[in-house]
Amino acid sequence: MTQDNPPRIDLRVLRQFVAVAEELHFTRAAARLAMSQPPLTTAVRRLEQEVGATLIERGRKTIRLTPAGVVLLAEAKRLLFVANEALTATRDAAAGTRGRVLLGYVGSAMYGRLPETLRAFRRAYPHVRIDLHEMTTVAQLAALRASSLDLAIVIPPLGDAAGLQTAAFDSDRLAIAVPKAHPLADALAVTVDALAGEPFVCWPREQGPGFHDQVMRLCGDAGFSPMIAHEAYGMHAVLSLVAVEAGVAIVPASMRQVRAAEIAYHPVAGDAARFDLQLCRRAGEAEPATARLEFALRV
Repeated sequence: MTQDNPPRIDLRVLRQFVAVAEELHFTRAAARLAMSQPPLTTAVRRLEQEVGATLIERGRKTIRLTPAGVVLLAEAKRLLFVANEALTATRDAAAGTRGRVLLGYVGSAMYGRLPETLRAFRRAYPHVRIDLHEMTTVAQLAALRASSLDLAIVIPPLGDAAGLQTAAFDSDRLAIAVPKAHPLADALAVTVDALAGEPFVCWPREQGPGFHDQVMRLCGDAGFSPMIAHEAYGMHAVLSLVAVEAGVAIVPASMRQVRAAEIAYHPVAGDAARFDLQLCRRAGEAEPATARLEFALRV
């Protein structure tokens, strides 16, 4: 036997050898494999010929493994285990119970139904790895098209949604956020018109036009155009600036626990303050693990 001409041994023959090596009895091994003894004996002999070594010493009443047989038994069991694991992993991947999903989300999504849904999914499918990426809506859409995200949780409208498909995910509403030292912090109710003349902290429109435009409409309906003092990328950054008294902001009400010791939140009443979050992915058939997570995230 040379390196260029390795032995050709299939897994079925290895299983037969393992049965004989463990039982040390051809008849019992044959019964264990649900086959007759003569084909089993022939298979072991052919295996010895292929390996080029005697694996089993046959006595009149007993058989035992040779040193080569002892080595092959250990290696055969290891190979069979690996083969079984490979087959299981392949089947799991095809079924979507194993794999990797790149999930993007806007910051406020983590304060709604997303965390509990992910916890339940991970308990049910521990072999699906979910990589989480907090990103603005615009950044997520670009990442979906670049295939660096598989699923995205975004705030509509999406503008150019060509090649994408969406589904409902969650709903939220807007709230006024002011520093705890602000005169409005302890008010029983605060309406948007009370913010006229206040320095505003906002995020750039190009990073989330749907959310930005809704905030601007609320201010416009209240009779003023907000005086934007600072822009910040991401809602956590916006709230950090509010916390250090750089201005006021209108943010998702679901984030009212963020820096609650430093910020007072007042929900905005009315349908105009409500907004939805959507689940978004590339159009077409999704990879199995992505499809399974998408199904779990849909409302």
